[in-house]
Amino acid sequence: MRKTQDLPKSKALGDRNWLGLDGLVLAIVCLCFIVIVNGDKDDDGCEKRVEEDGRNRSRVSRAKSVVFSLPSAFIVFVLGVVLAFVRRPEMVHEIKFGPSSMEVVKLSKHAWKKGFVKGTIPQLPLSILNSVIGVCKLSKDLFPEKDFSATSLSVSVGLMNLVGSWFGAMPCCHGAGGLAGQYKFGGRSGGCVAILGGAKLVLGLVLGSSLAHILRQFPVGILGVLLLFAGIELATCCRDINSKQDSFVMLICTAVSLVGSSAALGFLCGMIVYVLLRLRNWTSDKLFPDMGP
Repeated sequence: MRKTQDLPKSKALGDRNWLGLDGLVLAIVCLCFIVIVNGDKDDDGCEKRVEEDGRNRSRVSRAKSVVFSLPSAFIVFVLGVVLAFVRRPEMVHEIKFGPSSMEVVKLSKHAWKKGFVKGTIPQLPLSILNSVIGVCKLSKDLFPEKDFSATSLSVSVGLMNLVGSWFGAMPCCHGAGGLAGQYKFGGRSGGCVAILGGAKLVLGLVLGSSLAHILRQFPVGILGVLLLFAGIELATCCRDINSKQDSFVMLICTAVSLVGSSAALGFLCGMIVYVLLRLRNWTSDKLFPDMGP
């Protein structure tokens, strides 16, 4: 949020202006709005307070109910779309209705080789962590009463990319961040995912590639606010880590990932440290079976 971004190159270009349609003030206002509406998502306490206030039938209680039920993320997103048109009004004339043309992409041997070396190998550790392991772990934390299979997630991600690649689709995955964001802003059922998928399908068929013009002008500061809350929700899931060993492995993985700017390197170092700690515990149990931990 603090820096202007070159999103295609994933680089920060400089400090973001305080004022303007994509300034820091706008981002801070959106952040405060989401905090007021969503709070810390203590649903039980919030519902209890609203229920108690509802008995009084007061205007204050009704106002609280309305505020707490506002779809904050959707409102902020709509605001971003409106500001995108305000920033560049002539964009209205660039929008064309109808789906984009699709054609089967012919992949040469060179394209396969280049894609495997420069795309698959670097992305594989991140995809496994974020799209399979992370999603399964987060799903189990958020919905402990349901069962989740790493196999089904892996197969679905693979099929999405195998089928989509022949039609020029961008690589896609499930993503723990997306799940955390939906849960944070109230999406707790499969119906939410179905509605989201249907909305994307309709927008793709109605606007096609014209969506790219809108996305280019969408305020990055607002996008940063939404991603911030998704990241916070994702980070709070580590609250079940209650041992020093698990905390140590988590901190090592995080520190190496941030310093080395590589999730794969952080994951590798975290796994090595975890194996060494397990080996140490196993050795201690074998050599000193009568001693406690």
